[in-house]
Amino acid sequence: MVSASIILPTYNERENISVLIPQLSKILKDNNIEYEIIVVDDNSPDRTWAKAQELSRDYPVRVFVRKKERGLSSAIIYGARRARYENIVVMDADLQHPPVYVPDIIRRLEKECELVVASRYMEGGGVSGWSMFRLFESKVALWIGKILLPPLRKTSDPMSGFFGVKKKYLLNPRIKPRGFKLLVEVLVKNPGIKICDVPYVFRSRLKGESKLGIRTILDYIIQVIEGALYYIKQKLK
Repeated sequence: MVSASIILPTYNERENISVLIPQLSKILKDNNIEYEIIVVDDNSPDRTWAKAQELSRDYPVRVFVRKKERGLSSAIIYGARRARYENIVVMDADLQHPPVYVPDIIRRLEKECELVVASRYMEGGGVSGWSMFRLFESKVALWIGKILLPPLRKTSDPMSGFFGVKKKYLLNPRIKPRGFKLLVEVLVKNPGIKICDVPYVFRSRLKGESKLGIRTILDYIIQVIEGALYYIKQKLK
């Protein structure tokens, strides 16, 4: 049977996981996919972790609460180390990444790909609810990344936070989990990984406020610079 671990890094997403986990579970069950949902929560003040534990009574949810560590990328790696299955899907908990796309990502990962990127920037993909400025900002960041880092050119959406990957590539010891864009690290530190893109439409978050801020942007810039230096060193060896 096709199987996968779904990793949800969370911080103040109590209301959203109450909707997401039942939706996601139904979709995976209807598609005959064996699964687990791993919630990695950074000790949310709204007690997201407690809601996830409550949901675990009815769904195959495993909950881990981190009290000292922080950060989306490190939370994903934390979850991957504890995953039971080799196929891993990474997605946000706020329903910006619609769960309806998850079965296709898992099947592609099972049959033909080692990394499946859910892309906003290919035919059939798109963005809903963004201002023109937010879209422009995203396109500029995409353009900068692809200019400075050739490995990012292997996918149409290297900044996506929605992707499926074989566990061993997430657990590559060369990966440094910084900020929000773990996919950049996966692409740079795993040369030769077989990549497929699938289209999806990015949605507005269901509840709560976006965590995008100046620190996120600075982390991305630092990540791209560090990635470029790493890439150059590897080429010079």
